[in-house]
Amino acid sequence: MRQQRYLSVLVMFYFVLFFFSTSIRAQEVEDEREFDYAVKSEKGPRMWGKMKKEWEACNNGEMQSPIDLSNERVRIIRKPEKRNYKLCNATVKNRGHDISLQWHGDAGSVLINGTEYPLQQAHWHSPSEHTVNGRRYAMEMHMVHLNENATNKIAVIGVLYKFGKPDKFLSRLIRNISSMIDKKDEVKNAGMINPREIKIGSRKYYRYVGSLTVPPCTEGVIWSIKKKVRTISRDQVKLLREAVHDYAASNARPMQPLNKRPVYLMAPGATV
Repeated sequence: MRQQRYLSVLVMFYFVLFFFSTSIRAQEVEDEREFDYAVKSEKGPRMWGKMKKEWEACNNGEMQSPIDLSNERVRIIRKPEKRNYKLCNATVKNRGHDISLQWHGDAGSVLINGTEYPLQQAHWHSPSEHTVNGRRYAMEMHMVHLNENATNKIAVIGVLYKFGKPDKFLSRLIRNISSMIDKKDEVKNAGMINPREIKIGSRKYYRYVGSLTVPPCTEGVIWSIKKKVRTISRDQVKLLREAVHDYAASNARPMQPLNKRPVYLMAPGATV
């Protein structure tokens, strides 16, 4: 009897360990020392898929991101996207390859195809990773949402920026970001932040299924790239690049092939 009880506990332990490790592998790698963006580096984008078995999708995947969003091949669909964000405590973290704003607790969620995806964090890439009709923009922000119980576990809302007036939301974080230049893993308390303060400004967005743009390049990610392009100042972009210490000129993954995937322009209640 005692032996059976011991075996039951052992089986349960390994089940929990397997579930936890699988969950972690599906999310972004935070340790910048494991990869970088330098073109000729042995840890650069062309080598990601060869560095670890669990990163093979970076080279072999058929649904990789980012892609070019061409208006010539999109299908227009009128379908609403519901965002329900809440005031929540947040911290700013220097992850080495980017600056990340991470919420701790219930920051709300986005409703996609009847499934709730709780918001986890936001981060910035420069220049933009996605392009529109071949045009690359100054910066791209990703709002990452995660639902471990969903078929497609990760949903990302992307916002593109061009050079112009400073972004008001980012201006709020300038002091924290300035204090962590070249300080990998540095974390600063940002206080209570409502994600609604991030001005997205458009109900129209491109939708497709792709992957994470960093290792392990997990596929099945639901991407929603807002059609409206916001503005950001050159000084803000410069600060976000100077703050991280990977010394690469950019932190944007090269373009990936579409491979005949459908791309939709979601335009609820509007004439496009």
